[in-house]
Amino acid sequence: MASVILFPAIDLKEGQCVRLVEGEMSSATVFNEDPAAQAAAFEAQGFDYLHVVDLDGAFAGAPMNALAVESILATIKIPVQLGGGIREMRTIARWLEKGVSRIIIGTAAVRDPALVREAARLYPGRIAVGVDAKDGFVAVEGWARRTHVSAQDLGRSFEDAGVSAIVYTDIARDGVLKGLNMEATLALADALTIPVIASGGLASLADIERLLQPDCKKLAGAITGRALYDGRLDPAEALALIRAAKEAV
Repeated sequence: MASVILFPAIDLKEGQCVRLVEGEMSSATVFNEDPAAQAAAFEAQGFDYLHVVDLDGAFAGAPMNALAVESILATIKIPVQLGGGIREMRTIARWLEKGVSRIIIGTAAVRDPALVREAARLYPGRIAVGVDAKDGFVAVEGWARRTHVSAQDLGRSFEDAGVSAIVYTDIARDGVLKGLNMEATLALADALTIPVIASGGLASLADIERLLQPDCKKLAGAITGRALYDGRLDPAEALALIRAAKEAV
């Protein structure tokens, strides 16, 4: 509870800050044409860490919104974790050199687990695995392809790899504001020693309150996107709750 982090999300599509519904690119809603300005706004609101995803990169298998990411990095001082299309060591190295604090590897964690292990060895504490699942099974390539690998099996396969976190997204909840899937998230956290970050569906202050309950103490934090953009979640109230919980420990 003392270290739970609320990550505001910036999802990049064609250089703009968008939100999707259940990962469907056709459902994109543009919330800000200037991602760096959005990042600065989140920093000004008091957030401690930013979550950025290159959506085009996730589908293409290589970075596609590099200019937007670089602009964000040049604008804010808070740390940034970045995912989407990061499937080669040279891409990992380049982003870390440019100032990204933590890299999230998703598709390559399924297709090339050796890459995750080597990256975690070379860059201790700076590599996370993205576990994006629907009905308990992992989806890859921008969530376009579903595998037969379960979320728990994928997480367990990296228990001895030295990854810093698992970012667990319930695809069916993403962007639909139905609340976090706490049952599946806690089941994954209970199965692993790696810290788990919850993602997908965070809708209101009630979700923040839920994250601060004793049974969630293993969670490292949660990612929020649409609820912030459409005003359902007040940043000041959410961060005040988290601060109060931290001070009470």
